[in-house]
Amino acid sequence: MELQFIFSQFLSGLTTAIFLFLIASGLSLVFGVLRVLNFAHGTFYMLGAYIAWQVVHWLSPSKEAFWPAALLAAGAIAVLGLLVERLMFRYLYDKEELYQLLFTYALVLILGDAAKIVWGTEQLSVTRPPVLEGSLRVMGTLIPEYNLFVMILGSAIAVGFWVILTRTGVGRMIRAAAMDREMLGALGANVGWLYTGVFVVSSFLAGLSGALVTPIKAIVPGMDVEIIVEAFIVVVIGGLGSFWGTFLGALIYGQVLSFGILIFPRFSIFSVFALMAVILIVRPWGLLGRPLR
Repeated sequence: MELQFIFSQFLSGLTTAIFLFLIASGLSLVFGVLRVLNFAHGTFYMLGAYIAWQVVHWLSPSKEAFWPAALLAAGAIAVLGLLVERLMFRYLYDKEELYQLLFTYALVLILGDAAKIVWGTEQLSVTRPPVLEGSLRVMGTLIPEYNLFVMILGSAIAVGFWVILTRTGVGRMIRAAAMDREMLGALGANVGWLYTGVFVVSSFLAGLSGALVTPIKAIVPGMDVEIIVEAFIVVVIGGLGSFWGTFLGALIYGQVLSFGILIFPRFSIFSVFALMAVILIVRPWGLLGRPLR
């Protein structure tokens, strides 16, 4: 019985970890290539959740409205990311980091207020798709089928990104841009459009994460601030700009939070921050990151 309870906590932490990986991977990708810490990433996640709810509302009473809603939300946020990067963000790459941070924080305020104007401040929710409403029993523990789907999808995305980054020409260009963007530009690569593509993919992941979380969490104003703090902790633990570091950081965060609630209920959140503080002291560039030169 005790082993069953521990396994249940592990699965809970794994579900949290996969969600955090989906959102934090985009944040880490943008920092790794563009060298910009995009605080608006969490707001893209929130808008993805709101758009998914809106599409489901429009398509109701269709029972399968969730799937097109999730895809449309992710696509809409990708388009928003394209517009933001091409019309505004691209003019800030040669500016000081403070200007970039202020710009992304301004986006958080503007888009957050726009969401309140359009959708109000009440809690909204989306029901799970009918095909994933059930549960599976594994080692005596009931696992919601939707949570299992998210775990599989997140793992598939992680493997897919690894293949793209290590086995394709586009992946080699992305890694080259992360190491030496000036040299890549001197070799004739269109660095500007590479940046745009990375930012669009990052925005797509944020929107998809927001859509996928709607059957599990309530959609409320301020959820963007909460998730960006958690994503920031994940990328700091794993290493800013490190893809597998982000995955490892998400797993560590999910398990520390899950078992921290079990062992130290009042200090579960503190345990995550304490872990981040220790890693910053011992290895400031993260577990799998590399020192910035």
